[in-house]
Amino acid sequence: MSELQQALQSVNWGLLAPVIIIQFILIVVAVVDLIRIKSTKGPKWLWLLIILFINIIGPVIYFVFGRGQNR
Repeated sequence: MSELQQALQSVNWGLLAPVIIIQFILIVVAVVDLIRIKSTKGPKWLWLLIILFINIIGPVIYFVFGRGQNR
């Protein structure tokens, strides 16, 4: 058995799965909101990169700081 297979078997998926699901939901909701909203505080392409590449905190940062006041 390879080291990768051993590492994957040693992970407690019962604890990790909810975090992965929450992260995925946050990313989807943030990207959908980014597409629908008319204006953001900064360029939309930059917010998309932040949402996609900063784990869990990226979508939260977008919702707190990135959304414009008016829809």
